[in-house]
Amino acid sequence: MKLQPDRVDVISVTAYDLDWIEINRVRFPHSMLISHDGTCQPWHCQRFDEFNAAHFQELKSTNTDILLLGSGKAQRFVPQPWLVPLSQRQIGVESMDTAAACRTFNILSAEGRKVTAILLLPITA
Repeated sequence: MKLQPDRVDVISVTAYDLDWIEINRVRFPHSMLISHDGTCQPWHCQRFDEFNAAHFQELKSTNTDILLLGSGKAQRFVPQPWLVPLSQRQIGVESMDTAAACRTFNILSAEGRKVTAILLLPITA
């Protein structure tokens, strides 16, 4: 699906498909972490089942208010204890399928919100 960002001066997901995510018109064939501050890097986990508590411990140092977890083709939730380091820093976590996370990231980023997204593939079945 092709997306049109509201603003061009912020990082945004410009398109996505089953096996890639396009960020600012650059296509990536793997899961990504992106942030309002311009961070755009491969994410260690390619599948939701690869997550562990250490990943969320690592994310507590990010400069964000909201973490969107795009969990692939379906909405999935991580165990609540893994989110403690984020909640202690008052970082909200929203889990959704990756397609919804792409759209939500664009909206929040365009609003100037401090948002970070983990976008896992595959997006659709």
